[in-house]
Amino acid sequence: MLGCKFNILPVLLCLIQYGTAIPRIEPLVDTKVGLIRGLRASDGDYAMFMGIPYATVDKANPFGLSQPHPGFDDVFDAYDDTAVCPQVDEFTDRESGSIDCLHLNVYVPNTANSGNKLPVLVWIYGGAFRIGYSGRFLYGPRFLVKQDIILVTLNYRVGPYGFMCLDVPEVPGNQGLKDQQLALKWIKNNIEAFGGNNNLITIFGESAGAKSVDLQLIYSQEKLFHQVIMQSGAAVAASSVRGPEPTVPQKISEQLGFKTTDTKEALSFLASVDTNSVIAAATELKLSYGPCVENVFENVDRFIHDFPINIKMPNLGNLPTLLGANKDEGLAVFFNKTTEEIAQNPNIFFNYLNDNFNFNTKELNEMEQLVRNFYIGDKTFSEDVVDGLIQVFSDLMYNYPAARTLQKYLDNGLKNIYYYLFAYDGGRNFVKTRLDPQMTVAGTAHADEIGYFFDISYMDKNPTPEDQLVIDRVTTLWANFAKFGNPTPQTTELLPVLWPAATKDQQYYMNIDADLTVGKRYFNSRFAFWDLFYELNEKAQIGYKDSSR
Repeated sequence: MLGCKFNILPVLLCLIQYGTAIPRIEPLVDTKVGLIRGLRASDGDYAMFMGIPYATVDKANPFGLSQPHPGFDDVFDAYDDTAVCPQVDEFTDRESGSIDCLHLNVYVPNTANSGNKLPVLVWIYGGAFRIGYSGRFLYGPRFLVKQDIILVTLNYRVGPYGFMCLDVPEVPGNQGLKDQQLALKWIKNNIEAFGGNNNLITIFGESAGAKSVDLQLIYSQEKLFHQVIMQSGAAVAASSVRGPEPTVPQKISEQLGFKTTDTKEALSFLASVDTNSVIAAATELKLSYGPCVENVFENVDRFIHDFPINIKMPNLGNLPTLLGANKDEGLAVFFNKTTEEIAQNPNIFFNYLNDNFNFNTKELNEMEQLVRNFYIGDKTFSEDVVDGLIQVFSDLMYNYPAARTLQKYLDNGLKNIYYYLFAYDGGRNFVKTRLDPQMTVAGTAHADEIGYFFDISYMDKNPTPEDQLVIDRVTTLWANFAKFGNPTPQTTELLPVLWPAATKDQQYYMNIDADLTVGKRYFNSRFAFWDLFYELNEKAQIGYKDSSR
């Protein structure tokens, strides 16, 4: 019985539970914030504690910092994982959510108890810091909890509620990242009550979630986790961190009919407006959000104090790290586009360079032509250059940032770094199956790996044998890393090859496809081009600070 196996309830409570002869006992845990009651899963041998509030948002300033949840006087029934922070839902394209959203979900194998404290995997979702939520609709735990690990998924604020970065101390910036930190503190303080090992916590995420993981590694002052996994995202990626944008509240409030030049007036007005209206106005303005370098304010702790390109060694030092990307990240952007549709976006090279480098007009034009020639030669934008456009988007946004991060960490003495390329093209490729249900185009798009880690609610509950093998392999690799800091501590029938750690001289990677193979330096010629490009233009990078001065 899970409640008693945890060894965290009063003996009397266990006796009462057994004495009632109820065939299905709901698990109950006694945490530092109070008693929490969960549910037994119907699809596996694990318990679910869902929708646990870890922090609260001030209704008078919903764009500001959250505060730790005070805890529970009565038993909290952790039955509901549907809370969503304000955003436009990616499936319905409608505004949804509430500021009462800072909840987390804990999924616990029945094997967990005080004598068998399990490693913990903490998932941080992606979504361009604009969308995302942690519930089982997308992130079903069934595959991962089979690996004898505890899985935690958490909500954090996105869009204007999570990532306004202003010139006032009430909204200093990076509120969504600070939400994540409060969640990690909650997990560190309470996971032992669920049978978890609070000295063996691995945080992992995809896309913006992976960038979040990297940022937590780089800037955290307190060791709330012990290993990191970054899937298709890194802090050095295009525009991952920006400077403050102090006029955003005024723009949104004016869009809603309230015009002011005063930031605090705009914030006060927006706090009084329905969250759906705020999200709709921000969407109409096509505003983007993300982490920022914060201004200095008295009595306000800064999380990001400098651009990632200037940070050589993470604050937390040398933590075991696993990172990589998907083979065809940009496939989703250019899938099934006509020549006319492709031609509508002729500035992909220009925009990337302009967003990330301080080039004058002449330099920008020269560098744009250089990059264009490398990927598509003298060809005009058409269906003939789709492969080149997929490659450049993949490299600029995901593939090269991962390689660059790997190189930076290796150069600065970090060890136990495992590098991968996910190349499997199957029936659970998350993004591709939505864009191309008939699977007419080969490739592995951005976020496609998610369907093999999580039991996505609308996907087939009985995967094909080929897909099941990939599920078993990737979840075992990630769980091994969580347990041992090494995804292949030994070879097995399931994992027949050892995955060596990357070194400065030998950048090994695991190619995760229908078969597992080990290689060195994937996309080497493309990355060599970008190595030279960044070396040539190092000081032109936005945010670059010359450490020699």
